[in-house]
Amino acid sequence: MEIIDLLRELLPSGIVDNFDLVRFEKTKERFDIWFDEKRIQEEEDAVNENIIAYGFGDYKSIQDFPLRGRFTHLHLRKRKWLDKSTGEIFSYSIDTSEYEGTRLNAEFVDFLKEDC
Repeated sequence: MEIIDLLRELLPSGIVDNFDLVRFEKTKERFDIWFDEKRIQEEEDAVNENIIAYGFGDYKSIQDFPLRGRFTHLHLRKRKWLDKSTGEIFSYSIDTSEYEGTRLNAEFVDFLKEDC
């Protein structure tokens, strides 16, 4: 089993596919895990040289199921994109339809769908 497979089993669906792990902290009471959205453009934007990565929004913290007796806090931030031709700054909604019937909580689904 690969580490990525283990992470898919421990974390909410969609985290491993859409976010990169950037930091991890462990205390006696809790785990804190930080993720940044991967730098993946939608197909039509990938061929548009006016669409460029433009940093990240703020971290949003979501409490997940406890691991090994510790609270687990996931800190996620979505990538921002800039359309140089219009000056518009945006982020992508992540389609959650493939995760229907999984253990995604409403707060996480809302985060995946919100704009920057």
